[in-house]
Amino acid sequence: MAVFPKRERRTASADAVGRTGFWARLLWALIYPRRRHRTTPTIAGGLLILLSFGVGTAAYNAGNNILFITLSLMLACLVLSGVLSWLNFRRLTWRLEVAPPLRVGQPATVGLRVTNAKRILPSYGLWFELVARPVETNPIRRAETTFTARGLDVKAALARADAGERGRVPLTARIDPRGEARLEWTFVPAARGKIRIELERAGSLFPFGFLQKSLATDEQGEVVVWPAAVSYRRQPVAVARSLPGGERLARGGAGSDLLALRRYELGDSHRLIHWKASARSRRLLVRQFAAESAIGFALWFEADAARWPRAEQFERAVALATTLAEDLFRAGRLTGARVDRDPLAPIRQVRDLEAFLDRLAVVERAGDGGARGDSPRGTIAPRHQNVVTFSPEGGQGVVARANDRVLAQT
Repeated sequence: MAVFPKRERRTASADAVGRTGFWARLLWALIYPRRRHRTTPTIAGGLLILLSFGVGTAAYNAGNNILFITLSLMLACLVLSGVLSWLNFRRLTWRLEVAPPLRVGQPATVGLRVTNAKRILPSYGLWFELVARPVETNPIRRAETTFTARGLDVKAALARADAGERGRVPLTARIDPRGEARLEWTFVPAARGKIRIELERAGSLFPFGFLQKSLATDEQGEVVVWPAAVSYRRQPVAVARSLPGGERLARGGAGSDLLALRRYELGDSHRLIHWKASARSRRLLVRQFAAESAIGFALWFEADAARWPRAEQFERAVALATTLAEDLFRAGRLTGARVDRDPLAPIRQVRDLEAFLDRLAVVERAGDGGARGDSPRGTIAPRHQNVVTFSPEGGQGVVARANDRVLAQT
């Protein structure tokens, strides 16, 4: 049995009160707008206001009706500009769309979807200000005022507030009623870590350009920026001996253990077709075997400040660890990863690798990363004895070692 909502009975007096309340709220919104709404006159609007004062003074002194009509037209133009700019922003919603992860030095695209929920009026001439700021991991905040704080502290705080990439995205076409538009802003991240992408303000000069209407927003989102990929020199290294027959990995390969059955794809060998299963399912199925892995590597990155006294060298080491992790994963030789005293995280799928890269993106130099007296070999299975560690070389170089042999260096 369907249950319908109970409709409220409205009388003529209630409708009249509702209409009166609507117009009262509308008038109050025009006279006293919301807190984050801001309307400022442009240069043309300021000249029009000054000209209105001059025409009004002349009209009252001369008593000329033509001057009064001119003054009324000028003031009506200002009032109409304010009302139309208010209606232009009415029932507009927006949403940021960011596809993580981002990478240092590579263009990143931020999408902004704007929806017009008005029934009749479209929206024109909008622009949006976006900013990407770094997120402080451990901000130290204390109660201070502008009287007790020092001048350097105030300047540093203002510099942090203004830091980041900024951009303005204009709306080139109108947004029809019940329609939406998607805008894109492209920027290049300059440093790794977490960044906060904010939609600071939306503005418009619609309709005549006399008044600039702007609205501050709270739309924001955080995203991780991975370190940039670096070039390095790969060197052969003597690896630990594997178990007889190799290790069976749960992914497709050319091993001897059957992993799963999948649909036939163009290019598959006819020898891999499982004819009995294909006859039962009435479609071609091929056998997929587990891969016999080569010797794997486990990465262990130590963020000890004593090991990395130079910030530039530390950043290069983070970039090398990121690049080496991706290359070993593509080759099927990355078994696990660890940062400082974090437990060893096995790397089996793409999301495991992404979690490790997210951890590297926000790692910082610490006073004691726990590297000394804590051997990573005890946390790794005996067949994975190839632990890759990173150490500085010279003033700028970084070396990755496995079994005390150089594996890669920058």
